[in-house]
This record gives sequence, structure tokens and C-alpha cells, in this order.
Amino acid sequence: MRILLADDHDLVRETIAAFLRHEGLGEVVTAGSLSEAVELTRKASGFDLVLLDLVMPGMQGLEGLARMVEVNQGRPVALLSGSASSQTVERALGLGAAGFVPKTLGAQAMMAAVRLMAAGEVFVPYGLTASSALDRDTSLNAREMDVLRGICAGKPNKGIAADLGLQEATVKLYAKSLNRKLGARNRAHAAMIGRDRGLV
Repeated sequence: MRILLADDHDLVRETIAAFLRHEGLGEVVTAGSLSEAVELTRKASGFDLVLLDLVMPGMQGLEGLARMVEVNQGRPVALLSGSASSQTVERALGLGAAGFVPKTLGAQAMMAAVRLMAAGEVFVPYGLTASSALDRDTSLNAREMDVLRGICAGKPNKGIAADLGLQEATVKLYAKSLNRKLGARNRAHAAMIGRDRGLV
């Protein structure tokens, strides 16, 4: 695995990079600004995962994220930050971020998050998705709960439809509805939220 870690705080950057290397996650390249990160990414023809500090030279809010998502050619790019509002996290996910990693995250949790995002999944700490969902109607109806159980069991829409005696298109609608209510970005994220909340 090849990881790019971009952060303008030397101590934070080198500490996280050393930890990732020590844990055997592969090559970890570091950068201290967005422009340096962009240059390194172009030279390397992309990284398996880019961890990008939200507040550092060149970022200009989420514009830097959008630029890096483009430069990394579809490979995962995640935000790394000391803090962020749920609205910022949602906007970042909408721009294609692979997730949001708080700098306060524990060592093992950060390892799990890095592996998850490098594998193509989305990582967002539960607390942030919960706070961003406060203004939504988050109560799932019986059918949405049935579909969520099927998703958590790893079944495709076709399999869930067969189990419930529904059309596959109907299952897709329920899945879209429950994702909206839970504030989930995709099926894996919905399953994670469902388990965290004890829904399944």
C-alpha cells in the first residue's frame, strides 16, 4: 500500500507517518502543503490513499479536497483534522472524500480506518454522522428495517428482494430512503450506523 500524508504540523505528520509505517501499512510519503501533496501525487501517478489535513497552506477550505480527489484519479482521499462540523463532513463526502479521520482517533481505530478507506469503503466517526442526522427524520419503518437487516447480512438487493417478496427496484427505494434517514453514504456505511445504534 502507498499512502500520502499531508499535514503542515511537522510533529503530527511525522508521528502519524511513523505509526503507519511501524504497523506495516506500506510506504508512507509525507507533504507539508497542498501544492507539495499535489506535486507528489502527480509524480507517483496516484496513491492508494491520501490523508489530507483540512487546515493547511493551499487548502482553501474544501477546494483543496476537490483538487486532490481529481489529481489522485479516483483513488481514496480522506480528510484529517482536529475538528470539523457535521456540515463540513457532509460536504466533504459530497465532494468525493473517502472519509474523515479525527487526529484524536485512537491508534488502533486509525489503523482500521486507513485499511477500510484504502479498500474503497467510507469512514466517518459515528458521533459526527449522528449529530448531522439530528435534523432528519431518523425513524425507520418496518420495511426499511427489513432491508437494513439484509444489508447488514451482506445480501445484494436481488437477494433481499427475494427474501421479502418485493421487486428489486422497490428494495433500492427502501435502501435509498434508509440511507437518507441514517445519514449514510453507502450500504457499508448504513450497516455500520445500524450496528452502532443497535438497530440490527
